[in-house]
Order: sequence, then C-alpha cells, then structure tokens
Amino acid sequence: MANFSYEIFAQVVTTKNFGQAAKTLNVTPSAVSHAISQLENELGFPLFIRNRTGVELTPDGQQVLPVIQHILNSEAQLKQVADQIRGLNLGSVRIGAFSSVCINWLPTIIRQFKKKYPGVEVTITQGTFSEIAEMTRVGSVDIGFATLPVDSQLQTESLIDDPIYCVTPADFVPKNKTYITTDDIGDYHFILQQIDYDRDTKKTLDQYNVAPKAITYSIDDQSILSMVESGLGFGILPKLALQKLTGDVNVYPFSHQYNRTICLSVNKTQADSPSTKLMLSEIHDYLAQRYQKEYLGQPAK
Repeated sequence: MANFSYEIFAQVVTTKNFGQAAKTLNVTPSAVSHAISQLENELGFPLFIRNRTGVELTPDGQQVLPVIQHILNSEAQLKQVADQIRGLNLGSVRIGAFSSVCINWLPTIIRQFKKKYPGVEVTITQGTFSEIAEMTRVGSVDIGFATLPVDSQLQTESLIDDPIYCVTPADFVPKNKTYITTDDIGDYHFILQQIDYDRDTKKTLDQYNVAPKAITYSIDDQSILSMVESGLGFGILPKLALQKLTGDVNVYPFSHQYNRTICLSVNKTQADSPSTKLMLSEIHDYLAQRYQKEYLGQPAK
C-alpha cells in the first residue's frame, strides 16, 4: 500500500496547515512535520513554503501533487475492487461542485445513492469553476461539476445548457414586455459575483455594451437578488442558480439567448473506480429524468 507520507502530503495540501492535517489524520503535528521532511529529503527538494498562516506548495511541489494523488487514487481503487470481489459495497467517492449544483442537484442525487449504497462514503467540496476543474485534474476529487471549457486532460461530458437571465426589480418591465434589449439596460448597473465575470456572463454583458464600471460585485446569488430587490441594479444569473432563490424580482430572457454549458468531469485514474462508476450512473439517471429531452448526457438506464 502507498506510503503514509503520501497521504500526509495530500492532507497538508488540502488543509494548508500541518496542525490541521495532523488533527484530520489523528496523528501528532510532529509526526506530520517529520513525514514531510523525510519525503522532501527522499525527493531532494522542498515541497512546501512555510509561512505564518500555514504552508503552500512550491513550484516543484505542484508538479509532484498530481503524481502522488494518482498513487493514492490507484490504491483507493484497488481497495474498492477488492471489496467488490468480496461482495462488499464499500468505498468512497469525492465530488466537487459549484454552489447551484450543490443546492439543486446533489442533495437528491446523494440521498438516492446512499439508499442503494450505504457503505460508500460521499464527500462534497464546493468551489469555483476553475477550482473544481483543477481539483479534478490533480485527483483531489473524483467527479467535478464545472462549465465548459475545461482542461482537455479530463474525461468530460456535457450535461445541460443552462440559460442566462436578467433579474430586475419588481417594478421594472422591458419596453417590449417580454425580453431585455440594449435599450432597456440604459444606465442600469449590473450586480454579479466576481468569479462569474470573464466567463459566460461576460459574453452576455459584452453583447449589450455593459462597461466594467457599470458592474457591482456581490458575494453570492441570494445577495444579488436582495440587492436587485432593493433597486440597486439588475442581476444576471443562470436558470439553475435561480431555482431556490427568493426575492420580489422579475426574471426576463435577453433578446439573444445565452447559455452556460454545465459539464461533468472525471479524473481519468478514478474513472474506473467502482464507487465512481456507481455515482456517475446515479447522476446520469437523475439528470436524464429531470431534464428529459434537454439532457445532453448519457440516457437513463
């Protein structure tokens, strides 16, 4: 089995702190420090830069990370295959997703999955599109939900085209009463999450000549609705993000339809893991039933 120092290394990368890694792994901080020092001596170069708040990977450490994660993932896959041969439904699957997937899809998917496979541990990590794609690439998560485009090294499949809408105060009605045009936007400010800019929302705003100085940033989707409800500007949000948000606002399509394509990415090492395969099947079945003809992925079995 893989050297325990590899697991310590991966946990320090995740927590960015020797003490927290020790607590998670139920070992002493000195054991963590010794293991990392020994690994650095064996490899012949530093893996971490120590600072007041914790540690961060060196450039050499960043190159080592996906290799060590690959070893750990391969070992986990071996254990799962062995459990499967012995007739045990055990294992683990790690999912990375952005907020609207965590809120709208994953609770039902995981509940249904746990009913069928109670012995499989499921963990969720929430992050931005780029963070999830990177975690999937290096193998920190097995399955990642992101939006296209993503790294070509990943095994990726499109799931749905998610339309992007304009959110306005309740007393606003577009001139044609149906959709938003450039004339409706005028001098209105737009409110969005900063992580969304430079992606699909930027394409939409650029089309309607919305300058960066006319953009205000908020911390999350619900905050965007609250600010729009207070008359501070327009919001721009995809359909999925609007599913469970509340606020006295209007939602209109733009005169030209824009979409973000939500995709499912899988770490290639973990793609053949029994638990990953079971979870992928559950995801496909749920989304195919929910979206029917709009679903872009594999059909439900």
